[in-house]
Parts: sequence; structure tokens; C-alpha cells
Amino acid sequence: MHTRPIAAMTLAALTGLAIIASLPAISRAQPAVQQEEPNRADLPPQAFNPQMSALMNMLIQPRHAKLGLAGKAQNWPLTAYEFNELKAGFVVIGKEVPRFKGLPVADLFDAAMKQIFPVMDFAIKAGDERQFSESYAKITAACNACHTTAGNNFIVIKVPEASNFPNQEFVPAR
Repeated sequence: MHTRPIAAMTLAALTGLAIIASLPAISRAQPAVQQEEPNRADLPPQAFNPQMSALMNMLIQPRHAKLGLAGKAQNWPLTAYEFNELKAGFVVIGKEVPRFKGLPVADLFDAAMKQIFPVMDFAIKAGDERQFSESYAKITAACNACHTTAGNNFIVIKVPEASNFPNQEFVPAR
């Protein structure tokens, strides 16, 4: 009478053991001791390799806007500073991204700006608001022409209508 339930339980136990024995060893093993992750501050610096769009957004677009805002305010020392920063940004990007979509980046920048930059430099040094505005419009147009050449004509740069920099004064100190 009791033989059948015991036989069924024994069969069930043996089946369970057979199933457990057929499982991969990794699932039965004790979990491996986890290696402690190193503190990121202790790691050596990693190479910074941003994409073209990131560099344009970090180096060119804000400097273009600040140049326009400073010139509009006729803050010529700040305008000269922002102009030099803009030029330096183009040099950095030309070195960091030698080719974009098969095009030579430094050559594109040079072709777009080499005739405009000397006129802008003169306008800033002379404090000539009209010449500055004309040169700034040409720089803006050259940016858009370069975007078109690179197949990004949907990126349209314009003269800023308002400041995106609420924590910076563009009006010259009196």
C-alpha cells in the first residue's frame, strides 16, 4: 500500500536530480566574487574624440553668437576677444577633424573665411559698427554656405536676436 507513493516520490526525486545534473555547471556554481570596479578618478585620462557636430556646438556656435552680441553692443574689447576665440575654434576643429564627409575641413574653413576675417578685424579695431555688421553678416552667410557644401543645408545659422548667455554682460563697462 505504501509502496506506490514511495516509488512515485523516489521517481520524482530521481527525475529532479537528473534535471539538476543536466544543467550547465555555471548555474550550480557559487556566484563568482565580483571584482571591485576601480575608482574612475584613479583611471588614466581617456582620449577626447568628439564628433564634428559636438565641436561646432561647443566651439563655434557660442563664439559666433557672442561675437555678434558684443559687436551689437559696441563692446570692442570683448568683440576682439570673441573674434579671436572664434578663429581659434576653427583652427582646433580643422586639426581635430581633418576630413568631414570626405571634405578637407581646414580648407573649407579657410575658403569660407579668409577674405572676411581681415575685414572683420579692421572693423573691430576701428570700432566701425556698420563695417562690423556687414562682416558679421558675411561670416554668418559663409557658415551657411559651408553647411550646404557639407550636405547639411538644414543647419542654418543666423544673427542672434537675443542673448543665450544671461550671466554675461555684453554692454561695455563705463
